Amino acid sequence: MRVVAAMSGGVDSAVAAARMIDAGHDVVGVHLALSQSAATLRESARGCCTIEDAGDARRVADQLGIPFYVWDMAARFSRDVVDDFRAEYAAGRTPNPCLRCNEKIKFAALLDKALALGFDAVATGHYAQVVETTAPGGGVVRELHRAVDPAKDQSYVLGVLDAEQLARSFFPLGDTTKPQIREEAAARGFYVAKKPDSHDICFIADGDTRGWLTRELGEAPGEIVDTTGEVLGRHRGAFAYTVGQRRGLALSRPAADGQPRYVVEVRPESNQVVVGTADLLGVNAITGEHARWCGPAPEGVVEVGAQVRAHGEEYPARAWAQDGRVEVRLEGRVRGVAPGQSVVLYDGTRVIGSATITAARLDRSDAAAPVG
Repeated sequence: MRVVAAMSGGVDSAVAAARMIDAGHDVVGVHLALSQSAATLRESARGCCTIEDAGDARRVADQLGIPFYVWDMAARFSRDVVDDFRAEYAAGRTPNPCLRCNEKIKFAALLDKALALGFDAVATGHYAQVVETTAPGGGVVRELHRAVDPAKDQSYVLGVLDAEQLARSFFPLGDTTKPQIREEAAARGFYVAKKPDSHDICFIADGDTRGWLTRELGEAPGEIVDTTGEVLGRHRGAFAYTVGQRRGLALSRPAADGQPRYVVEVRPESNQVVVGTADLLGVNAITGEHARWCGPAPEGVVEVGAQVRAHGEEYPARAWAQDGRVEVRLEGRVRGVAPGQSVVLYDGTRVIGSATITAARLDRSDAAAPVG
C-alpha cells in the first residue's frame, strides 16, 4: 500500500513512519507547512511547525531512505483552524483547535491530496488504535479505539473522523507507551529520540492565549457581574474567559460567604462575564451539533461514556441523535462544560463519534450527585 506519513519533526511521527516501512508499505514522508511565517526555532516545547521541525523531519526521512516533501497548507490552516479559533472565542465559546485541525487539515486536506496523487492512506503519530472487525453482513469494519497508554491517548481529538477517513488512516503507535516509543527511536538512531513533546496551541508559541486573543481581537473592556447583575469588576475582553475559570478574575471584593467564584457564563452580546459559586457549574445535560460519527450513527438511546476534554475523565451517560443534534444525559453532574468544546462518545474503548457543544445545563428532573 502507498502511504503518506505525516512527519511533524517529532519523535512520534518518526517512529510511526518507520513502523509503516517495517510493515511493508511504500512510504513517502510529508511535512505540513502550516505557518505563513514559520519561526526558525521552537520556544522550548511550545509550538510546532518551525523550520527546525521541518529539518528534523527531513533528517529522519533521509535515515529511513524515503522520499520527503513539504506541502504548504498554511492558507488552509489559517482559514479553517486559526480563523475558526478566533471567531469561536469572539462568540464566547471555547474551541479545541487540535480537533478542528484533524478534521479540516490532517484527515481532509492532507488525505484528499494524498488520494489525488495516487496514495492509498495516511499515517500519523497519534496515540490511538484502529481495530478491524467483521461486519454482521460480511466485510471488514475499521473502528477507532483508545490507545493502550492512557496518559497519551489521543482518541478524543480524532473523534471527528468518519468511517471513510478511518478506512484510509493508520495510527501505528496506539499499541505502545510513550517511553517505549522513545526507546525505539533511540535504538533506530533517530536524533529526535529525546526531543521534547510539543504542547499548548501550535500557532500560539508562547502559550499566552489571552495575549494572542487581545492582539487579534483588540481590547474590549466590559463588566464582570454576578448572577443578579451586580457589577463586581472589569475585564479587558470577555473572549479571554471560559466557563469554569477561577484564576485571573481580579474581582473588587470577595464573596459575602467567602466561597471562591468561577466564570459561569460568557455573554458576548453584552460583553459581560458572569461569575458565581461552584454549585452553578454542575451540568448533566449537554446538547451538541456538527455531529461526526466514526461509523454508523447510533439508533435510539444508547449507553455511552462521554468525555468533554482532551485529557479529561470519561463519564457514564446516555446519548441519542435528534433533529440534527446530539443529546447527552450524564449520570452525574460535571463542572466547567463550555459551549465550543467537543463531547466525544465512547462504547468501551471504541469511539462512537463527537459533537460540538452548543449548550450545557442542569436538568433537575434527571439530576444526580456530582461526579466531577
